[in-house]
Amino acid sequence: MTQPIMLVTGGSRGIGAATALIAAARGWRVALTYQSNAAAADEVVNKIRAAGGTAIALQADVGVEADVLRVFKAVDEQLGTLSVLVNNAGMLEQQTRLDQMELDRWQRVFSANVFGTFLCAKQAVLRMSTKYGGKGGNIVNVSSAAARLGSPNEFIDYASAKGAVDSMTLGLSKEVAAEGIRVNAIRPGLIYTDIHTLAGEPGRVDRAKAGVPM
Repeated sequence: MTQPIMLVTGGSRGIGAATALIAAARGWRVALTYQSNAAAADEVVNKIRAAGGTAIALQADVGVEADVLRVFKAVDEQLGTLSVLVNNAGMLEQQTRLDQMELDRWQRVFSANVFGTFLCAKQAVLRMSTKYGGKGGNIVNVSSAAARLGSPNEFIDYASAKGAVDSMTLGLSKEVAAEGIRVNAIRPGLIYTDIHTLAGEPGRVDRAKAGVPM
């Protein structure tokens, strides 16, 4: 049986890297994207290959359509027919209140978290949907608990972007359900990844974890 293929955006670190490694261990051929940290992406790929798996790393800014088209073309040519897309790539910026934010910050956050999810989902549907001759598949959008909590005094822009991802997931899931595609989102809560360091508070999980019941 041919091994199925998974594309994980933002697969060089954190949740994306963990997803790629677990998928490969379970028999998936994996493509992962990274924006700038080639060394981290190569480390994930090398771990997968050392364990006997198949993986490739592709540089891309998922908010740029030309990059997304290039990535999907590479997956088609180097691995084959995509079975699962994990829209994991995302970012947030320094913690602050909404009245201290500028429009360009919102544009960056929405480009990575919303526009990237849209662009990749579109290309996945064009390949997976039975309407276009595909065999079906799965799209998993990585959202965030911030979508329902709002992230006051920290990341209202990021929370808003993830709320948009939730709405996109709901609409797309109904749009392509009869075409063999399942679309779901997951909302991770507090996770130990370096995204908190990038946002200016490396110890954020330890500060906030008392609010988690278990």
